[in-house]
Amino acid sequence: MSKPSGLVFEVKCPCCDAVLQIDSQTQLVLNHKEVEKKPMIEDLRAAVQGLKGEEQRRNDIFDKSFASHKSGEQTRERKFEELLKQAKQDNPENRPKRPFDLD
Repeated sequence: MSKPSGLVFEVKCPCCDAVLQIDSQTQLVLNHKEVEKKPMIEDLRAAVQGLKGEEQRRNDIFDKSFASHKSGEQTRERKFEELLKQAKQDNPENRPKRPFDLD
């Protein structure tokens, strides 16, 4: 088998990070080296424990959000009552004159 006389280029694939060796004369792939990928989940038990912890964390965040929503409603109600009380206590002399009040 004869050896290719062209230059050999190494190109890294942007999608899978594999290395391709390409002959410039024949424009063929001479060699293909795939990158070793580590497994997505190395330890199944650790992954399950992590998911259980995430469930508790999500529940805690939801409970805090729900409590702040309820307390926000009470806060708005108190503010409204206070402003309503202030509006009732204002003297009528401080109110601006309206044209139809002069009739």
